[in-house]
Amino acid sequence: MRLFVIDTLSTIIFFTAVATFSELVVAGMDPSDVLVTRLLMAPIMIMTARPYTRWRDWLLERVAPRNRWSAALVDIAAFLSFQAPVYGATLVLAGESPVEAGAAIGSALGFMILLARPFGLFVEGVRRLFGFART
Repeated sequence: MRLFVIDTLSTIIFFTAVATFSELVVAGMDPSDVLVTRLLMAPIMIMTARPYTRWRDWLLERVAPRNRWSAALVDIAAFLSFQAPVYGATLVLAGESPVEAGAAIGSALGFMILLARPFGLFVEGVRRLFGFART
């Protein structure tokens, strides 16, 4: 249960900060729209945070990366294989057509690749802060 809380809070903190910056600065959204978007994303992050970190942990155990480059590749593979389908399903549930969802996923892949390793390191750092190693 403690890892559920730690991983969920890590996910919410990391992605709220990143997405808020992106939505305000890059996309130019109004602060009120950013607040609504972040509030809508919170339940999704709560539902997917621990399953994602368990998936990531499982991949890291199986691959056993030997250096930071291979660890980064595992983080990227874990993130893409888990988060891209979740993002796609979220878009379809929000009313986007499969074609629109595919285009959105395609445009998000670069960000997913860039964020995968920093997020993995952030989760590991928060876990260490609370006395947990990867499990």
